[in-house]
Amino acid sequence: MSTTTAHLTAQPPAGTGFRVYHPALPEVCPRDPARMALAADADGRCEIFTWNAATGTARQVTDSPHGTLHCALDADARVWWFAEDRHGHGLWYFQDFEGGARQPGLTGLAPGLPHGLAVSDAGTVALGLGDGSGMTVHLGRPGGPARQVWTVDGQALLTGISPSGGLLALSGAAGSDRAVTLVTCSGAVLDQLSGHHGRLWALGFAPSPAGTELLLVQEHDDRYRLATWRPGSGLLPQDWCRFDTEITARWYPAGRRVLIRQDRHGRSTLAAADLDRRTLTPVPSPPGTLLDAAPHPGDDVHYLWTDTATPPRMCSTAGTRLPELATLPAPAPGRHRELWTPGPDGPVHTLLSEPEPVTGRRPPLVFLVHGGPADHDRDAYDPEVHSLVASGFAVARVNYRGSTGYGPRWRAAYGAGVGLTQVADLVAVRGDLLRRGLARADAIGLWGTSWGGYLALLALGTRPDLWQAGVAVKPVADCAAAYRTGTPALRALDERLFGGTPDVPERYARSSPLHYAADVRAPLLVIAATLDTKCPPGQVRSYLGALRRAGAAHESMWLETGHDGYTGAHHVAVLHRALGFLDQHLRRAPAAHRTPRPPVDGVPGGAGPSGVPGA
Repeated sequence: MSTTTAHLTAQPPAGTGFRVYHPALPEVCPRDPARMALAADADGRCEIFTWNAATGTARQVTDSPHGTLHCALDADARVWWFAEDRHGHGLWYFQDFEGGARQPGLTGLAPGLPHGLAVSDAGTVALGLGDGSGMTVHLGRPGGPARQVWTVDGQALLTGISPSGGLLALSGAAGSDRAVTLVTCSGAVLDQLSGHHGRLWALGFAPSPAGTELLLVQEHDDRYRLATWRPGSGLLPQDWCRFDTEITARWYPAGRRVLIRQDRHGRSTLAAADLDRRTLTPVPSPPGTLLDAAPHPGDDVHYLWTDTATPPRMCSTAGTRLPELATLPAPAPGRHRELWTPGPDGPVHTLLSEPEPVTGRRPPLVFLVHGGPADHDRDAYDPEVHSLVASGFAVARVNYRGSTGYGPRWRAAYGAGVGLTQVADLVAVRGDLLRRGLARADAIGLWGTSWGGYLALLALGTRPDLWQAGVAVKPVADCAAAYRTGTPALRALDERLFGGTPDVPERYARSSPLHYAADVRAPLLVIAATLDTKCPPGQVRSYLGALRRAGAAHESMWLETGHDGYTGAHHVAVLHRALGFLDQHLRRAPAAHRTPRPPVDGVPGGAGPSGVPGA
C-alpha cells in the first residue's frame, strides 16, 4: 500500500473533541489531476475544501452553519457545491479553484433537492433538481440562464452527460430502478433501457470524446454484470464480467478500461476490466473495506481504505499526495472477529467487537443494527462501535437478510414479512452468541438508526422478552404513516417491499412497530428529528403516544435537524444520551455509582458524514 497524505482539518470545536469526515475521495480535475475538491472537517461540520497535491495546500471554499456535503470539480477547475438549508433545499454554485466570486450554477432557478450534477468537456452544465414529487433537468452554460430539458414524476437521478454535452443519462426516470433513459439536450428520448427482471443503473459516460459510451451495472440471473450502451447499438451486457455480489465501477481516463469495486461479505476488492480484451485483473489493496475508489492518469488508483480497527485512510497506488482525514491513531480499541449463524436462506454474517478481556462476567452486548435496508455492515471503522467498545460494551453488527454484499437472493429474502424477517435474524444471532458463551442473556440491548431504528423498535415489540434496553434514532415507527408523509423514493421502496400501498393495510400493520408498542417491556430511548422527511416526526409522535398509553418505560429526545446532518454537535448529543442510557440499563448499576466513560467519537454516515474525535 502506497500512502502519501498531508493534513487537512480545522481544529475541533472547543470542548467537543469532535471532527467529521465524509466517506468519499476528493473529486479530481480531469485536465489537472493535482487539483482536487472534497468535503472535510471545518470546526465539527462538513465543508468544501480545495486541495492542491502539487503544493500540499488547502483552501476552505464554503462556510455554512449547517455544513456542506455535495461537491464536484469540472475540467476547467471550477469547484461546484450544493448550498442547502436545513430542509435539504438549495441551489448549485461554483467558484474558480483559486477563489473569487461565488456564482450560481445556472440562473433563474428556484431552490430544490439535489438530484445530480454533470458538466461536459464542452462546458455544458446539467442540473437535476427535485421538488419532493419529481425531478427536472436544466441545462446551460456555467453562470448562465437555465433551460428546462426534462421533467419526470417520482424518484429519478441525473447520472451523466456525454463529453460533447449532447446526451444525458437518467436513472429511474421511468419510475423504476430497472430503467435508464437517454435524453438528448433538446429533450427528446433517444433510448429507454430496461433491466427487465432486475435492477439497472448507469455509472457515467466514458471520458473519451471519440465516441459516446455509457457504463451500466445490470442485475441478472442472481448476479451483477457490467453492461455498456452506444447510440444505435443498444444495451450490450458484458457476460464475461459477472459478480455474485454488488459492484460499482468507474471509467479509467483513457481506453476502454474500467475499475470495479466489489463489496462481498463485509469486505471489498478492486479489479481492472479491459472491455476490448475481455480481461479482469485484480488491483492489490489491503484486506478490509474500500469506501471509495477511483482511477486516474498513469494507472494511479486512489482509494479510501479502512478496517474495523483502523479509521479511514486515503491511499494512492502511485504515491500521489492526498489530503489527510481528521482521524484517530490506529488501532481502535477492542478485539474484532466474525461468525456465521445458520439460517433458513443461508448463514447470517455477524461482525463482533469486544473490549479487551477483563476478569469477571462478560460485558453487556449491544446489537448495532444497520439501516438501509439496502446497505450492510462492513469490516470498517465505525465510530459508534469504537465508542461502545471503549465504554466497555461488546458490539454485534448483523448483516441480516435484505442486506447488500451477499447477492441478489439474500437482498430479496423477506419470507417472514418486511422487518419480521430481519428481526428473526437478529434473534437467531442472539441465540447463537449465547450458545457460544459470547453474551449474557440478562444484558443485551439494541441500537439502530433510520431503518435500523425501525428494526430495533420492531424487535422490542415482537420479542420483548429478549432485550434489556433499546435505542432507536430517527426510526420508522408507523409504516403506513411514514409512507403517506415520506419521500417519493421511500414510498417506492415501501411499495416494492410490501407489494403495494397501504391499501393492503394488514401487511403494513403486521410490520409496523406501532402495532406492537403496547408489548414493549425493555426501557427504550427514542431520538427523532423535527425536520426529518425520510422518517417523519408525526409517525414517531404517534408511537410515543402509544407507549405512554401502555405505560411502557421510555425516554425521548428531539433534534432540530433533518434525517441526515453535516454537523458534529448533534452526533455528540446523540452519543452522550444513548451511551448513558445503555450504561444505565445494561449494567444495572445504581445511578450514584455509575461512571461511564465519555464517548470518544460520533456516528457514521452512509450518505452523510461520519464523526471522529479530535487528536
